[in-house]
Amino acid sequence: MTKTRILDGGMSRELLRLGAELKQPEWSALALIDAPDIVRQVHAEFIEAGADVVTTNSYALVPFHIGEDRFRNEGPDLIALSGKLAREAADASGRAVTVAGSLPPIFGSYEPQNFDPSRVQDYLRVLVTNLAPHVDVWLGETLSLIAEGEAVRQAVTGTGKPFWISFTLADEPAQVAGGAPKLRSGELVRDAALWAAGSGAAALLFNCSKPEVMKAAVETARAVFAEKGVALDIGVYANAFEGEQGEAAANEGLHGTRADLTDDAYCRFACDWADAGATLIGGCCGIGAAHIHQVAKALSA
Repeated sequence: MTKTRILDGGMSRELLRLGAELKQPEWSALALIDAPDIVRQVHAEFIEAGADVVTTNSYALVPFHIGEDRFRNEGPDLIALSGKLAREAADASGRAVTVAGSLPPIFGSYEPQNFDPSRVQDYLRVLVTNLAPHVDVWLGETLSLIAEGEAVRQAVTGTGKPFWISFTLADEPAQVAGGAPKLRSGELVRDAALWAAGSGAAALLFNCSKPEVMKAAVETARAVFAEKGVALDIGVYANAFEGEQGEAAANEGLHGTRADLTDDAYCRFACDWADAGATLIGGCCGIGAAHIHQVAKALSA
């Protein structure tokens, strides 16, 4: 049986908890500018909670958040710093912790309609070049359409490092009620899994969606990989957002979080994902170190 690896949780609320400021437009990137020690501390606390993988705080280092001019002038240094801080925390832990280089949706979260294939590599190249010295694996995350996954694949080709692709799922009532799992673009998870099976990716994950829609996506991906005879890890890191997200971007502001999604409740979801075949499990927005500690403890048992 493949050992379950524990991912970290959401960065933003942990930054706030430890005293960093978050405000638009920079969002979590502001902590790299004003409070890099707190970014390192967040990584360290997730590792202490049991995370085997920490993800660089590079999600907001795109023009959407820091502006085109700052991205060109300061972006390379900030991106490199995000990698360095994660690497330092991993190396100081005394155990083998993987650093994943976050490659976000370049043109905005939950906004597949804004994807521009003619410009995406120009931005991804800056992220890849400056994260490369510090990371072990690439993580294209919160991607809303298959073309975003393909763009990440192209961007990291030739780096010599494996890559993981994580799609965000539609989580409207129809999906929560058991409808066919699909990406926020409307593309079916089955089609995303078929793409992943032939992409060279080492793992297919699902993130930044309600916990209730994740198990069906894991089961769909597992069936596709069995059908195609490929061995990819499958992962999940859900969010704790309350209410309906719909077209709202994941990082436009501080969303409310669900009171019912306690450490124990989230852990029960995580155990279900593991039973369904997920081997990479963590948390996204609103899932903190306490949640990860509970998940790590349960899944290590």
